[in-house]
Amino acid sequence: MNLEEYKGVYVFAQQVDNEISGIAFELLGKAKELAAPLNTEVTAVLIGSGIKGLADQLAEYGADKVIVVDDPELKEYRTEPYAHALASVINQYKPEIVLVGATAIGRDLGPTVSARVATGLTADCTVLEIGDFPLVAVPGKESEQKHNQLLMTRPAFGGNTIATIACPDNRPQMATVRPGVMQKIEPIKGAKAVVEEFNPGFTPNNRYVSIKEVVKAVSDTVDIMDAKILVSGGRGVGSPENFKLLEDLAAVLGGTVSCSRAVVDSGWKPKDLQVGQTGKTVRPNVYFAIGISGAIQHVAGMEESDIIVAINKDEDAPIFDVADYGVVGDLNKIVPQLTESIKAALAAK
Repeated sequence: MNLEEYKGVYVFAQQVDNEISGIAFELLGKAKELAAPLNTEVTAVLIGSGIKGLADQLAEYGADKVIVVDDPELKEYRTEPYAHALASVINQYKPEIVLVGATAIGRDLGPTVSARVATGLTADCTVLEIGDFPLVAVPGKESEQKHNQLLMTRPAFGGNTIATIACPDNRPQMATVRPGVMQKIEPIKGAKAVVEEFNPGFTPNNRYVSIKEVVKAVSDTVDIMDAKILVSGGRGVGSPENFKLLEDLAAVLGGTVSCSRAVVDSGWKPKDLQVGQTGKTVRPNVYFAIGISGAIQHVAGMEESDIIVAINKDEDAPIFDVADYGVVGDLNKIVPQLTESIKAALAAK
């Protein structure tokens, strides 16, 4: 493999029902950062049916070029045709880096494509940067250190350690990133990208599944990733009934209730509300961590919040290490008092 042939940072721009998923915009923002030291361009790969009109949105969020793979076989996501499409783009254009969102679609597509193009893939990355590998040159072997590598950092061993991984001998360097981890850039209104259509041809085979029916889940649960204020509870809340205290506080603030994994494991709240390494990554303006100890797995999902307020009876709880404001005490007394105080303040306005 001639590594010099591989150029550019490519992003799989996931779309569902002809609407671009937010993770695509987040990855384009990170791709712009990675492309700068490499002096290269950012390319979005848009796969679907009747989706060419979405290219301008990708340009506004940082894409210099958009490769459109448009075919009726790609109307709904299916592993085989989508993997064929993305692998064909990689083989044709030879990107140096490929980023995929760690969504339900991306977790299926990314590993399939990486195996097909014979390269590695690092899953669920929290940090991506360009640097040297090994990170520190081995004495006497400085000449073997490789530069301008994609350094992919992710939690390992259940979140108890952090691993930085590289793929120095194969291209492209591939990574999946969970939604909410990277930040979108401010859209550049009116920006245009070079749009190139590419179709490798699709011949259905015995790996093509047939979709008989699409049933969309209906939920009245607010997506916690979009919330500006989150009131999050942990096992320390004590019971599912006690979450009424958090719901009252959230209602006064115009916020949304979320929770830790322990709460979901106990069956108190649905998985959609879970914050953390195995839940969702959130970036609200204000995050209340109530009865949450602050395990590293949970902190990984909320530490980028603008303001973190912790309420816990254990003054040594790790959550206080990341909190901007901390209150040590009984949440059953503190939360109702806080709710009433906010109500009074709002009424006085």
